[in-house]
Amino acid sequence: MNIAPAALLLAAPLALAQPTHDITLDDYFTLATPTSAVISPDGSHVAYTEMRWDESLDKRNTDLWVVDAQSQAPTRLTFDPTSDSNASWSPDGEWIYFTSAPERAGEDAPPYDGSRQVWRVRPSGGDAQPVTRVEDGVEAYELSADGAALYFTTGVDHTEETRWGGLKKTYGDLTYGHGVVELSKLHRLDLTSWRLTELIDSPRVIKEFAVAPDESRVALLTTPDRELITNEGWSWVQVYDVQSGEMTTLDDELWRDEAPSPFGWLLGLAWADDSGALAFRIDFDGYPGELFVTEFDLGGGPTTSKIDRPHGPTLDGGDLAWRPGTRDLAFRADDRGLTRVYQARDIRRGRHGDISTLTPGDVVVGSYSFDAMGTIAAVCASPQSYEELYLFSGSRARRLTSLNPHTDTWKKPQVSIVTWNAPDGTTVEGILELPYGHDPEVDGPLPLVVNIHGGPTSATPFCQRYWIYGRTLFPSKGWAMLSPNYRGSTGYGDQFLIDLIGRENDIEVQDILAGVDAMVERGIADDTRMAVMGWSNGGFLTNAIITTTDRFKAASSGAGVFDQNAQWMLEDTPGHVVNYMKGKLPWEDLAEYDESSPMANAGNITTPTVIHVGEGDERVPTVHSIALHRAMKHYLDVPVELIIYPGEGHGLTTYTHRKAKMAWDHAWFDHWVMGTE
Repeated sequence: MNIAPAALLLAAPLALAQPTHDITLDDYFTLATPTSAVISPDGSHVAYTEMRWDESLDKRNTDLWVVDAQSQAPTRLTFDPTSDSNASWSPDGEWIYFTSAPERAGEDAPPYDGSRQVWRVRPSGGDAQPVTRVEDGVEAYELSADGAALYFTTGVDHTEETRWGGLKKTYGDLTYGHGVVELSKLHRLDLTSWRLTELIDSPRVIKEFAVAPDESRVALLTTPDRELITNEGWSWVQVYDVQSGEMTTLDDELWRDEAPSPFGWLLGLAWADDSGALAFRIDFDGYPGELFVTEFDLGGGPTTSKIDRPHGPTLDGGDLAWRPGTRDLAFRADDRGLTRVYQARDIRRGRHGDISTLTPGDVVVGSYSFDAMGTIAAVCASPQSYEELYLFSGSRARRLTSLNPHTDTWKKPQVSIVTWNAPDGTTVEGILELPYGHDPEVDGPLPLVVNIHGGPTSATPFCQRYWIYGRTLFPSKGWAMLSPNYRGSTGYGDQFLIDLIGRENDIEVQDILAGVDAMVERGIADDTRMAVMGWSNGGFLTNAIITTTDRFKAASSGAGVFDQNAQWMLEDTPGHVVNYMKGKLPWEDLAEYDESSPMANAGNITTPTVIHVGEGDERVPTVHSIALHRAMKHYLDVPVELIIYPGEGHGLTTYTHRKAKMAWDHAWFDHWVMGTE
């Protein structure tokens, strides 16, 4: 298959101020971040949601904006601290719909009781109007293709009618392992008569839904429960026929029986404009995801086909989109530190034309959308700039926004891609950040921070990124930062991804340490002043590295696995662990679980380590961090600090906690690596 070349580079505006500002920790909280880009049908405007930090609220708030595609003039549409999201245009461009959860003192009924409702506002501004007033709020919504109806889901508590159902109802204030679940209902609201119809009220959890443009069918991703574990092999694609009321479950042989793992999760429902084709995805931990299209216009019932993927890139996200009026399917994919939008052309009868790149160049694309003519609006970051909104048309890209003009004076790090060879000869890449203006040949080696990404089915992006896990701030303080895209990372081909299966705490550790050796040999890093850090799988690998080597003077372990047996027992997606154990459960191969666990070699730890974890982390529960702290503090006598963030899950969400995390890391590394008192 042919893939169009990526020759376009997204650069910042030409008239840039001379960089004079040394970046500080507090600068992180001045950044505005776009989280969506939704272009109007006629292409005249782009609606977007923008996150900004508010110290008084101790959080980031998201407001709705719109930018004129010609004048590039932005207009803020919402002002309440309610985290607006899920923007969509009416077909005539007269309204922008979105969800919000405003709360007013003394209000105990929708829409001002803090429940999430659907609202709409004119793109020219003015007061937003509530569209729904549903008790307990709306889970998800979709506007019909003609703009005449709004479909939305709500939740309803349900206790299974089993032998023990009566007891569970009687003692309903207790928490049960299963059998008590919030199920879903699907509703249709006529926006002319304002009559509400209940379409689906049956025992299922609707994770996602999509309405065919002719409203003849509704596609659903359903699970038996709301636990994330039920996504892993217990989820289905179902199609509801509106006229007959019949529900059809699509044959799942392609993405279950023929898949490399039974623990994949479904995502990304999208109907073609002619209502004859439904696209969706499946993703896995450790294996490449796949793309499918079910066609309903071939006769003889729905027919599903697996769609070819571009060679090398790895599918990313569930935001599938059909080009308006075509059978051309767009999707995002990771490619060697970049993320682009690709297109499979003219999908019919399970076949398609070439796969091409719609967003060429050194881009990391997040949200994107099409107007009626096929122009793309997208949120993009590049090696030169933080995230902004762009328009892509053919091979041309035009920047629409300047959300952070104050950063034009920042001394941003120099971001580049570096490569090295692993011990087995495999080429590995990483993202290298050096301080502004630093020349290794002239200025000599720097202290090095190794920053390890999570996932591991993910990758560190090749772009400017101010991140609480080290990027931007450490280089601004005079450090070199290496972010290795080790074996198991996305964007480097299927084999590179699956090489990690059965080899955790082994092959990727070798990849990372070989990268450190390369930075030392090239005069970039000072091997007497090095630190390692990571969050999630990056925390796991930090734990693995400090049990493997003593060459790092300090470490920061964030939400990292310490024992794989405990991880399978406690995390919310245990299929992740099983996949990397080659499909075996703990009682089937205890040795494999032990060998991949940092705890097995904890006696080797000598590296002073600061440990971070959220109090309510369901992905990597606090027991791992507590056990690591116990081993180091009480049995190994190695300098250690454990920080548990109250009310937080797998990520840190508040202003206070993010600032504390960064402050602790810098103080810890300054002391143990740089010798600062």
